[in-house]
Amino acid sequence: MPMAADDDFGARLRAAAPDLLVEAAAEHLREWHGVDAADVLLADYRISGLWPVLDAHDDDPIGGNLRDRGASARCFAGQQPVIEGRRVFLPLTAWGERVGVLVLDGDRLDLDRLAENADELAVALRAADRDTDRYRLARRRERLTMAAEMQWDLLPGRSLSHPRFELAGQLEPAYTVAGDHFDWAVTDEKLTLTVMNGSGTGLAASALSNLAVNAMRNARRSGGDIVEQAELASDTVFAHYGGDRHVATLLLEADLATGRVSAVDAGSPHAFRIRGATLSPITLDQQLPLGMFGEAQYSTQGFMLEPGDRLFIVSDGVHAAAPGTRQAFGQAAMITAIRATRLQPPAEAVGSVMRGLQDYHEDADPDDDAVIVCLDWHGVD
Repeated sequence: MPMAADDDFGARLRAAAPDLLVEAAAEHLREWHGVDAADVLLADYRISGLWPVLDAHDDDPIGGNLRDRGASARCFAGQQPVIEGRRVFLPLTAWGERVGVLVLDGDRLDLDRLAENADELAVALRAADRDTDRYRLARRRERLTMAAEMQWDLLPGRSLSHPRFELAGQLEPAYTVAGDHFDWAVTDEKLTLTVMNGSGTGLAASALSNLAVNAMRNARRSGGDIVEQAELASDTVFAHYGGDRHVATLLLEADLATGRVSAVDAGSPHAFRIRGATLSPITLDQQLPLGMFGEAQYSTQGFMLEPGDRLFIVSDGVHAAAPGTRQAFGQAAMITAIRATRLQPPAEAVGSVMRGLQDYHEDADPDDDAVIVCLDWHGVD
């Protein structure tokens, strides 16, 4: 392959096989930027650690547990370069999705130029994930159940940035999830966001969620609003299960120009708004879960978001979680955990609340799925 020009880093990545992006990037950075060594650290499914792609079997890995607050963890959390001796850590982020960290060894490195390369690499890694298992293998620390595999493939991502908002979501337990899910899309000056609390366990619950999510996506991609999305999903689930299975779902559609939110509350996920120092629940009239009855009809309610507002949406697997014989985590503990994240960006906030839930379970997997989604509303410039 002919040597790429210095400003053709993207071309070099596009010419590489999808499973060899990190090798192609490392080779380019050594040739053109005086980098002695390079590797990529990817965040695992629980967002609990960062793990190398090239030195995956290293006895002394560069990354590690995010709670240790090492250089790689600080880079990932703060989304800023971190320098430690001759080693430089750069965030890998694509459209707000925190992919991981680029680690470089070298002297007198051009951080501005390398940060641009890191952005290009992050986009390439996210695109390549469709065509290779290499990066997913680096992310998983244990085997996923079949149900979890289906749910992770269905998710839109774990965070998203837009001039009007910041958005993030997390799903637990990462390796055995079943029916809970979140989904989002930005199209035509609208943000559509759904959070689901699927009934049942295992593959049956995952199949139910897949059916409902794809029905809602089909309606959305055909131009339907959230009422049409809810009704098509409900009819589809009822046609398949005859009312024996249903999906509790909260559907939101935010107008990016005004901050006006239309909502269909069809079940148990709850929304809380933080405005200034005040946290309050978003009170909506609850309608039937999707799929409970045939030809169910839904209607919207509305509320406003103002610049600076934060919206938290949680499934009942968060506040109702009761490990063993202990009491449930509870709404009070959940609200305390949510309040404590006020100064954190959404991607860190959902992780902090979920870690609080994990600590309550003493790091054992909870009996029920849990979803947390956090939306920071910036509004119109």
